[in-house]
Amino acid sequence: MLLVLDQFTKYIVEQSFYLSESIPIIDEVFNFTYVENRGIAFGLFQGRLSIISILTVVAIVAIFIYVLRNKKTLSILEHFGYTLILSGAVGNMIDRLFRGFVVDMLDFRGIWSFVFNLADVWINVGVFLLIVDYLILRRNEK
Repeated sequence: MLLVLDQFTKYIVEQSFYLSESIPIIDEVFNFTYVENRGIAFGLFQGRLSIISILTVVAIVAIFIYVLRNKKTLSILEHFGYTLILSGAVGNMIDRLFRGFVVDMLDFRGIWSFVFNLADVWINVGVFLLIVDYLILRRNEK
């Protein structure tokens, strides 16, 4: 479902917006802005699609194998965190494979200087959940 929602929002933006077009949702705070990101997070590695794709596939496979091997010992929070990370990584990988770039649209002007997408949100929330699990919840178990 997460992957479908990510791909659906990207499709709607790509079909409804001109490149770089921006529509304010909350004045001075939040806009939908159509950006084609040819790099990775924060625009790093622009134009290096093959390197990015290889690193992404390696990360997806490594996380998937880790989850499969450890599924009985992972907490619910870890399962959810890894599900979010994999959904986001696969969503952005689909973009790179079929479009040659990642569609970004979430633009919090004045708060954050980068435009991002739901897949990026999934990845960041997933990482946050893993950090909470490892640093806070596991520490309290000891």
